[in-house]
Amino acid sequence: MHEHLKGVLITGLGVLFVVPDSLFVRLIDGDPASISFWRGLTAGSVILVGVLMTHGLRGFQSVARTGRPGLIYTVLIAITAPGFVLAISWTSVANVVFILASMPVFAALFSRVFLGEAISRRMVWTMLGVFVGLGIIAWGSGETQGAHWSGDLVAVGVSANFAAAMTAARQLRAVSMIPAIPLAFLGASLAIWPLAEPMRIWAQNWPLILAHGAFISVSTCLLTLGPRYISSAEVALLILLESVLAPLLVWAVIGEDPGGWTVLGGTVVIGALFASNLWALIYQHRLRNRPHPRTGPPV
Repeated sequence: MHEHLKGVLITGLGVLFVVPDSLFVRLIDGDPASISFWRGLTAGSVILVGVLMTHGLRGFQSVARTGRPGLIYTVLIAITAPGFVLAISWTSVANVVFILASMPVFAALFSRVFLGEAISRRMVWTMLGVFVGLGIIAWGSGETQGAHWSGDLVAVGVSANFAAAMTAARQLRAVSMIPAIPLAFLGASLAIWPLAEPMRIWAQNWPLILAHGAFISVSTCLLTLGPRYISSAEVALLILLESVLAPLLVWAVIGEDPGGWTVLGGTVVIGALFASNLWALIYQHRLRNRPHPRTGPPV
């Protein structure tokens, strides 16, 4: 129970640190490329130092030996970093976080296609609920202030990319892919550097830029450590908090109204995922507590 509580607290704290991510993107006065550059550079540098202190160069050598799957994972994570900033810049925060909540659905589809894993009846119903919710969000994008279908499509791409990265990582369970994260972040920053004007936004935004990188670094570390102690269903339930809290935080700080259609669609998405993961958690609990038949004579 002690280890379980530790996992819940660490994961929950990691979720709380990632909640302001979209707010920082809104508050920093700059173009998406420059914000993405600093987001990747600051967070990637901090995580890189942490990896060197804990894993040394051995961690990077292990990642390098993973070959093609490791390269695919790193490239996909690198794409999601600026993709998230671009999505936030082109549509509402609420639309983005609710769409990103669909990640488990894409992960199930990719696991079926690339790993040959069966899709359970529970996940089929979950997918139907999530796609209905995403449809409602897309329908209302034209009427929601700050929302646009272009940003919604980028958010769908980010969700699918991250799910694909997680699918690739599942082929590498014996290797810690944590060292690949700073490589992905820093690589993304280098790739978009020619499109950015980082020094133009640094002078007036450096406190927000540094805070943004610090929050991402802490959340990444905590969300990597916490799930070691709790089930994937519990992790998924805790991560749903970010989808609820992030739009509320942006609404409270800068007055960005998520809009009725987005709230309705987001409620359907979150409700479907919540019910699905809660059912999985209950099922796992029943399995653990099911009495096993005696295999020998009574003592």
